[in-house]
Amino acid sequence: MSKPLRKVVFPVAGLGTRFLPATKAVAKEMLPVLDKPLIQYAVDEAVDAGADTLVFVTNRYKHAIADYFDKAYELEAKLQEKGKAELLALVQGTLPRHVRAIFVTQPEALGLGHAVLCARPVVGDEPFGVILPDDLIWNGGKGALRQMAELAEAEQAGVIAVEEVPHDQTDKYGIVDASVIDDRSASIRHMVEKPKPADAPSNLAVVGRYVLPARIFQLLDQTTPGAGGEIQITDAIEALLKEQGKVLAYRFEGTRFDCGNKAGLVRATMHMAMQDPALAPTVRAFLGNL
Repeated sequence: MSKPLRKVVFPVAGLGTRFLPATKAVAKEMLPVLDKPLIQYAVDEAVDAGADTLVFVTNRYKHAIADYFDKAYELEAKLQEKGKAELLALVQGTLPRHVRAIFVTQPEALGLGHAVLCARPVVGDEPFGVILPDDLIWNGGKGALRQMAELAEAEQAGVIAVEEVPHDQTDKYGIVDASVIDDRSASIRHMVEKPKPADAPSNLAVVGRYVLPARIFQLLDQTTPGAGGEIQITDAIEALLKEQGKVLAYRFEGTRFDCGNKAGLVRATMHMAMQDPALAPTVRAFLGNL
C-alpha cells in the first residue's frame, strides 16, 4: 500500500430492478439527484481522492454511462454557437482532462467480488479504490474515499468504510467485529456477511467504499463461490486479514444516502436541494405547505 491511490473501480453492471420501469432504458447509476446523475457524484469523489484512472465494470447492455462520459460533439457545438459558456463547461467537465475512463465487461453477474476481479487487468499491482455509486456520500470537505486513501497510505493497510446501522438491520449488510483505535478507525478482527441480529458481532456495517491492495485480486481468484455462484469480496478481505493481520474499518466524515432504493434517492435529492441556496427556499415552502 506504499503507492498513492490512482485507480478506482466502479461496479456498475447491476440491472437496477428496484427502479423499474425507468431502469429498463436508463442505467440506475444515471438516475439524477437534482441535475447530476449518481455516477457523477461517485466520479467526483474518486477524482477528489487523486484518481486519474476510472474503471467501470459494466454489462454488455449498459451503454449510457460510456455515452455520458464521451464527448458530445453536436451538443457542445450548439452550446458554443449560442454562447452558452457556462452550460458548455458543465458538459465538458463531467471528466477532467487528466482522467481517463476505461470500461470492462462483466460477462455474468457473479457478485461484487467477481466484478472487482474483472478490473484486475487494468488495475495491475497498485492499491486501488472501489466505489459503489448507489451509496452517495456527501461531505462539505474531503470526500469519503480521499479520507480513506490518506489513512490507507499512512497506515499501510486496506481500509473499508463502515457506518452504524440499527441492530435489527444487520442482516442487510456485511458486519465487522473490530477493536477501536480512535473516533474514526478500528482494527478489524472478523467480518460476517449479513448476520441475523442475534448473531451480529456489532452494528458496524460495511458500506460502498473500499481501499484495497492489489493482493486482493489473487485472493479473489482463490475464493470459493457461494450461493448463486457469487464471489463475495467479504471472503477475500477475510483472507487478506488472516494473511496480513491488518485491515481497518473507517467511520467516514459525511452523510451517506442509500440510493439503491427509492426512499434513499428521495432523501438524497431533498438533502442536495437544501444545500443549494436557490432551491432551499422552495423546498422549505413546499414542506411547510404539506
